[in-house]
Amino acid sequence: MTSPINTRRHMLTASIAAGAGSIAGTASATPAGAETKGPVRVVYHITQGLPQAARAMGNVRNHLSADPTARIVVVGNGAGIDFMLEGATDARGAQFAGNIGDLASRGVSFRACNNTLQSRNISKDKVVLDATIVPSGVAEVANLQFRDGYAYICP
Repeated sequence: MTSPINTRRHMLTASIAAGAGSIAGTASATPAGAETKGPVRVVYHITQGLPQAARAMGNVRNHLSADPTARIVVVGNGAGIDFMLEGATDARGAQFAGNIGDLASRGVSFRACNNTLQSRNISKDKVVLDATIVPSGVAEVANLQFRDGYAYICP
């Protein structure tokens, strides 16, 4: 007869082994469109307004310092486009346009959601020059992840 302690130990060992097997299988899976060679590709998704955008700008700058070859796209929709509008400033009063221009010169792409512009009655000419307007911010993020294999970060 098996003791209750040995039975629990056996069940725990079996659970750990099964979990490790599923983790190992997941770790080796490559998402559709993802490449294992070349620069890391990352999309930073901004949806919550200026404080989140300020954090994201710092994250992007730090990311490029650690990996200058990274291909980074910043997509904003909803309140996440606010930092890409002319005159937008961070909590210290610094204009986002200067930081966007600096990061764009380092290869970062900024994309603003046209659905948001339309729903909020914001003219396209209010978007800073270094940002591109895309039809849908959410669709842009999904395409970058699924089709192009970009990693997703929401700071």
